[in-house]
Amino acid sequence: MHHTLAAKRTFTLSDFDFTLPPELIAQQPAPRRSGSRLLDASGNESVDRLFHEFPAQLRSGDLLVFNDTKVLKARLFGEKPSGGKLELLVERVLPGNQVAAHMRVSKKPEIGATVALAGAGDGLRATLLGRWPDADGALFRFVLSNDAGDDPWALMEKHGHVPLPPYISRSDSEQDEQRYQSVFARAPGAVAAPTAALHFDADVLADLEARGVQRASVTLHVGAGTFQPVKTENLAEHRMHSEWYEVPAATRQAIAECRARRGRIVAVGTTTVRTLESWAQSAVTSGDTRIFITPGFVFRHVDLLLTNFHLPRSSLMMLVSAFCGHDRVMALYQHAIAQRYRFFSYGDAMLLARDAA
Repeated sequence: MHHTLAAKRTFTLSDFDFTLPPELIAQQPAPRRSGSRLLDASGNESVDRLFHEFPAQLRSGDLLVFNDTKVLKARLFGEKPSGGKLELLVERVLPGNQVAAHMRVSKKPEIGATVALAGAGDGLRATLLGRWPDADGALFRFVLSNDAGDDPWALMEKHGHVPLPPYISRSDSEQDEQRYQSVFARAPGAVAAPTAALHFDADVLADLEARGVQRASVTLHVGAGTFQPVKTENLAEHRMHSEWYEVPAATRQAIAECRARRGRIVAVGTTTVRTLESWAQSAVTSGDTRIFITPGFVFRHVDLLLTNFHLPRSSLMMLVSAFCGHDRVMALYQHAIAQRYRFFSYGDAMLLARDAA
């Protein structure tokens, strides 16, 4: 009887809140990728470990699934003809040298206006065409161009800045170009790193291989919406941001083979979970997803989740609570705060097993 009551609990936004001492928000990466800490909650008891111990928690025949998206240098600075400052965060590259971007500016330029961006004297500019994806869209559509005729990918590589998350209170540095990117990043398109992947280095990957742990990858281009707190107390009213994903044929086959040999599927990061479960729900192997995973969600593809610590009241807190059980997750977060774990993108990791309930 008790179990049925528990299953029907209705969660509201306040259930995913916690107080985080600001000094626990990591402002810099750990000196070594695999030198970060790991809160291992894959068994009944949680254990404080270091990340380089992660491979020993897996078994031969398990399958690790990574998100191989590559973070764009998506932040561009400029000024309007009036001299007002402007900042663009490119969320998507569209056909015809167009981009969809967030715009930070005190007064929006008129449609058709061209603004000068901070290029090294090669005439980098952006012309505003309207909103995206429609007239009420949250993003803005620009043509990005320069005198040399470079495409948006090349322009961002040349002039863009690493889009560090809003809670990192410093400018990006050369170190961020390496460290806010996983070692296996391949497909450019994200404006935020899939942060659980940041802990992997050559030593950890070699250790996993030696233990017979298989690897596969999916792509999900993480959008800036990943940092947005959910605003509606009633979760059903939240409108999830859209992100593009792909599950390649080789990965679909690796998952089927892992299931056949009774291995476990280990998702590296919430973005990998979103990708695999979007595919499970829709059978679409490549496209846009707005999947919103909250407690009560039935997971079809993921047995273990490696993830960083997330923002209070965020959709990612809801996802990990759905995966591991709300009370367990909130208790683990209190333990992490008491033990001074480092939080968010450059912070430490946790390993969670799927709640069997």
